[in-house]
Amino acid sequence: MDTFKVGEMAVYPAQGVVEVVGIDEKEISNSPQKFYVLRIINTDMRIMVPVAKAHEVGLRPVIEEEEIQEVFEILREEQVHIDKQTWNRRYRGFMEKIKTGSLFEVAEVYRDLYRLKATKTLSFGEKRMLDTAKNLIVKELSVARETNEAKMEEELEAVFQR
Repeated sequence: MDTFKVGEMAVYPAQGVVEVVGIDEKEISNSPQKFYVLRIINTDMRIMVPVAKAHEVGLRPVIEEEEIQEVFEILREEQVHIDKQTWNRRYRGFMEKIKTGSLFEVAEVYRDLYRLKATKTLSFGEKRMLDTAKNLIVKELSVARETNEAKMEEELEAVFQR
């Protein structure tokens, strides 16, 4: 089980990269509980996650270099199976993947929607989801590689420009 220290970066499902800005203790039902105080990098919003449930809710460390390579392999896959289902059904499936907090699942959503965009017009919801997936990937990879987001975006675009 991962424990996080103040100042560390982590990833919270569907929100992306967060910074652990504190560890507070609160009294809940007459018993003291510790909470991570997290600042969402994208929005500067703060959330509290019980330390004991952090793993359960999907709080995880930022990915390592070997996992970054795996993300790029997922993005490079060209044989993508897009179900011929309605956009809202597809949307729900993609949303489930994003909610897992797994960057690999988010990469699949980004890849599939990016490739789908080349063959048909995406619905408004799908366009937003494509942007969300891209932002989640760019933020985490730029933090993991300690580089700026613009450079990371260029690297992502290059994957699809072959």
